[in-house]
Amino acid sequence: MNNYDFQAEAREARVRANTPSSLAAYERSQKNLAGGVSTALRRSAKPYPMFYGSGDGAWITDVDGNRFIDYTLAWGPLILGHAPAAVNEAVAAQLLKGHTFGAQHALEYEAAELLCKAIPCADKVAFANSGTEIVQVALRLARAVTGRALYLKFEGHYHGWDDSVLVSYKPAADGCGSMSPIPVGMGQRPWSGAVVARWNDRASVAAAFAAHPGGISAIICEPMLCNSGCLPPLEGFLEFLRETATAEGALLIFDEVITGFRLALGGGQAYYGVMPDLATFAKACGAGLPLSVLAGRDDYMSWIADGRVVHAGTLNGNPLALAAAVASLQCLTPELYERLDRLGRALRAGLEGALREKGVPVVTTGEGAVFQLHFQTETPREYRDTLAADKGLYGEFLMALLDSGVLALPDGRWYLSAAHGEDVVEETLRRVEAL
Repeated sequence: MNNYDFQAEAREARVRANTPSSLAAYERSQKNLAGGVSTALRRSAKPYPMFYGSGDGAWITDVDGNRFIDYTLAWGPLILGHAPAAVNEAVAAQLLKGHTFGAQHALEYEAAELLCKAIPCADKVAFANSGTEIVQVALRLARAVTGRALYLKFEGHYHGWDDSVLVSYKPAADGCGSMSPIPVGMGQRPWSGAVVARWNDRASVAAAFAAHPGGISAIICEPMLCNSGCLPPLEGFLEFLRETATAEGALLIFDEVITGFRLALGGGQAYYGVMPDLATFAKACGAGLPLSVLAGRDDYMSWIADGRVVHAGTLNGNPLALAAAVASLQCLTPELYERLDRLGRALRAGLEGALREKGVPVVTTGEGAVFQLHFQTETPREYRDTLAADKGLYGEFLMALLDSGVLALPDGRWYLSAAHGEDVVEETLRRVEAL
């Protein structure tokens, strides 16, 4: 039940009046681009997908010239904010030398050295271009090493759009009774190899292994469930997964596409102190350019090194992306993460206080530079708990934010970057309090 009126209709009318160029661009785009967007998730934006012309630090400007404080950060990659000078300079210098070579170059080993120094599980790394690609490499490697066909994933966790992993991601309430893999869309292959368990539920993990003795090659999870609620692991849960994988002869894979370089320089594994066998990274590791990374122990990565497991791709190790990565990694210091954690806590507390003052039931979950607002009274611990949130009211809140010049994601996630200083957080809270 809505406890507060965000005057969404009036605000939407105002947003529409202020964004005619975005609407015109969207209508034009739909004529030749499927859905008018380049990924289906963007189609859910209200009142319509907005078009943007530039970004600067914590701010983004649309094609009508409206400026917004940006908490979407391109769905997570912009750990340093929009157009950071260090990345701009590195990419600009590389542009003059060449865009791609299809061969080796110094930035490959320079980036690899920095990554192996930062990531606890990384004896070696391999490069690709997207999170979806690199997860497929990790799962292929796990199947090869173990000789097993199945893998265990958790309800609500997202590991890319490939048929094999796009299952049981945000299923409807009536689909949560079964632990069988649930495809997200039409046309997906009927067999994915997935065995599904519940996040933060040890019994469901034990049951999955008992049901498939000697058949599960890997446990894969986001070390914090960022894609469906920013739900941290309960105390001891990641340790339990580590122990279970070892005991069952399976590999433990952390999907750090979001948590990597956002929770800590070493990712969720460094933040929580649990080391996986393999880990996948994307988003923030490229600081806005397309780059993904598989990191792992030598005894597993050697299967790629000697060709037993095929890893290919024309644009792997792209010099523009690696120039951005090297520049970005050199900016990510312990002091920055301390500041992001402090600002994240301040923003969360301020949002909770302002919304509760208006009579809105709200809790927050997450860590540091990525957290989620839930319009509900109980703090969720697993995906199914998030279904209690009032998504309609949150949608009205998003429209009010947009009208006030604050941009946030439709699923409730909020990202901070190095460019979000105390002044930006304070200005955000002033705008929320004034809604």
